[in-house]
Order: sequence, then structure tokens, then C-alpha cells
Amino acid sequence: MIVQRVVLNSRPGVNGNPVAENFRVEEVNLPNNINEGQVQVRTLYLSVDPYMRCRMNEDTGTDYITPWQLSQVVDGGGIGIVEESKHLNFTKGDFVISFYWPWQTKVILDGNGLEKVDPQLVDGHLSYFLGAIGMPGLTSLIGIQEKGHITAGSNQTMVVSGAAGACGSLAGQIGHLMGCSRVVGICGTQEKCLLLTSELGFDAAVNYKKEKVAEQLRELCPAGVDVYFDNVGGDISDTVISQMNRNSHVILCGQISQYNKDVPYPPPLPPAVEAIQKERNITRERFLVLNYKDKFESGILQLSQWFKEGKLKIKETVMNGLENMGAAFQSMMTGGNIGKQIVCISEETSV
Repeated sequence: MIVQRVVLNSRPGVNGNPVAENFRVEEVNLPNNINEGQVQVRTLYLSVDPYMRCRMNEDTGTDYITPWQLSQVVDGGGIGIVEESKHLNFTKGDFVISFYWPWQTKVILDGNGLEKVDPQLVDGHLSYFLGAIGMPGLTSLIGIQEKGHITAGSNQTMVVSGAAGACGSLAGQIGHLMGCSRVVGICGTQEKCLLLTSELGFDAAVNYKKEKVAEQLRELCPAGVDVYFDNVGGDISDTVISQMNRNSHVILCGQISQYNKDVPYPPPLPPAVEAIQKERNITRERFLVLNYKDKFESGILQLSQWFKEGKLKIKETVMNGLENMGAAFQSMMTGGNIGKQIVCISEETSV
């Protein structure tokens, strides 16, 4: 059987901006038979995420993420439907997810690397397992639980950067649900600002491309900042940290402004900002959601419950077709998405 796949065509360079042309689509033959322990799946949805930028480099700079190889199939978060199974845990028609799903229309996988999911948790919106009811949701929830130190009723103010993205759009809502009295988002367009305040419950939003962030934050956070959910790093984060209160907390989710630069993770703060951080005893610890696997199951159930109760609004930007994986990745890296960037490969959910 002939299937399509996406391979890494070229590397952008450690200081380069990724473009759609770094990827290419090619056809490949899928074996007709599967072996014991394997399943054949049809891909439904694939995820593109900021962390993937380091996988485009020869060295990812981390020990828990491997680089993509030139002319080899690219992989990441994916969900699909089982078409044939020789693994005890899976039968035809099951929906399964993996963190290492090949960017391919159909694929034969080792069943041990797959997890079965229940469509009822997402009211049938299967792509949500790659977003709000998946890793981005868990990252936001567990990050806030473990590093935010929020106490309900204590009038805390949270600021979220990259606030209209996959994690940011959830983090602000979760901040409110956990007890923050004020949540302010920072994003890059008026459309995003309006969405945050009109639909996602943020109390205010700042367009960093049009407004002076420091001035706006002083106005919008008169009592200072107690919790900062950081998705971007760079100048924006330096500005927020400068307005944080004593004994406040930075949740280091991501540093997308730094991902096209050859710098360590997390990037060091400029000396003046580091001095403020130390003097005010602001915590800024590296946060890696994979260190909290024991909390995944309860976290998914909590996120699903909030979603079903209407307390957690979920936003997605969906492109269609495997041939658009590169374009979706480029768009996500430059802020083209609202909520989670997803690519729909197939919508047919029966076998």
C-alpha cells in the first residue's frame, strides 16, 4: 500500500527561522502484513508544537528529546484509529495516541508505544487529546499546581505570556479556576486580545506589538504580579519579572522567543533582571511536565471535567492535509495560531 509521509528536508540552522520548505512530502510503501505486537493505524490528527524547533537541530540541547534526522520521517504528538491489530491491548476501531507518531497518513506501530483514549472525555473532539485534554493541558495544569503556589482568596495576580497559544490560553483560565483573582494575558494581535477577554475570561490583555508592555502592566496589575506563566522568554519576560512581587513565582513553560537562537535552556536572565529576581526571592525553576507522569491520569480527568462543565474553553487552529504540516509549523512558530495548532490528516472515524 502506498502512503504519504513527511520527512525533514533541511535544517534551518541553530539561529535560523524554520520554514515550510524544511519539510517535504514523499510516498512510501507500507508493508501488507503486520507482526505480532504491532498495529496498523490511520492518522487522524497531528500536532505541531514549539518544542519541536529544537528537534530540527542536529543537537537538541536536551537529553530527553532526540533530533529529527534528514530525509527521515518526522514524528510528534498524534492520534489515529486502529485498522488492524496484532497486539492484545488494541482492537480494530480503537482510538490511540502517541507522543512519537510518524507524520504519515497510515503507519504500522509497536502497540507498546500507544495509549488508548476514550472519546467521551472530549465529547468526540478527538484532536483535543493533542491539546487541552493532552500534553499542553497537563503542562498548564501541573505547571500551575506545582510551581504557581496559588492560594484561593489571597488576591493573587497572574500574568500569562503567549496567552493565546496552546498552553497560554488554558493557563489563564486554569489560574482563575485555581483561585487567582486577576489574570492578564500578553499576546501579539488585537484579535487575540479580544478573544482572551471576551471568551476566555482573562481580566485584561496587552498587545505587545502595539503597546508598551511595562506601562500597561503597571496599569493593569496595580498590586504587582504574583504568578507569571512564561511561554516566551526574552524582553517580554524581563519586563514582567521586573514588576513581580517579593516571593512570587515564575512558571517556566516555554521560551519561544529564544528557540531560533543558539542559547541554553532556560536562557539566563540579563544581569539587571537577575538581580531583581534574587533580591525579591522570585522562584524561576525549570519545569518539565514529563517528570510528573504520576499526575497525568488525574490531570486529564480534571481537564475533561472542566471542559464538560463549560469552565474550560478550548481553542484550536486547524489546517487540513499532510502536505500542510510544514506550513502549520511555520505559522505556529510565528504566532499564526489561536489556541492549539492542529493538522487534520483524516476525519473518517470509522473502519
